[in-house]
Amino acid sequence: MILWDVDTQNDFMLPDGKLYVPGAEQTASTMKRLVEAARGAGIVHVASADDHELTDDEISDAPDLRSTYPPHCLRGTRGARKIPETEQEDPVPITLEPLPERYLDGREFLLLKKSFDVFTNPNTDRLLQWLDPDEILVFGVATDVCDDAAIRGFLERGRRVTFVEDAARGLDEARVAACTAAWREAGVAFTTVEEAVGQFR
Repeated sequence: MILWDVDTQNDFMLPDGKLYVPGAEQTASTMKRLVEAARGAGIVHVASADDHELTDDEISDAPDLRSTYPPHCLRGTRGARKIPETEQEDPVPITLEPLPERYLDGREFLLLKKSFDVFTNPNTDRLLQWLDPDEILVFGVATDVCDDAAIRGFLERGRRVTFVEDAARGLDEARVAACTAAWREAGVAFTTVEEAVGQFR
């Protein structure tokens, strides 16, 4: 099992963030419990993080909130940082550049990306193959955008996925309902932080 942390960055998680996901800050304490329990059990913690520049294709002054978004998680800004509750201790940073295999060894990985889909970073597939988990425990934001893209990517690759419902929030309720229904139909399991932490022991 590995823990997959989707975009728990200030711009998404905090009410004053540039692309705030409503209610996200209410999940911070449960996210912290999940991350700390995984750390204590020695479970691999992979985190994705937007690493935008103003010239990225996803960034727009007239965003449609489907494929384009307002400026957020800009490199070097406070908004791009992970919230303290999910901060990693010493992650291997993985950019879009080719990465020697000797670096794909560790307990914490930070996958940087230019798009809401983590698989646009070519190293995501390499890391997933290297780790070869029997289960991927997913949490983070936003349920109907970045979580959805990651989970669909895992399913396409034949991976077993469990979604931690109370450690996630979405942007649009109708889209959240649609994508979670599609996940269930595709075999995704649903759990809570309490249940997940119990599995770590």
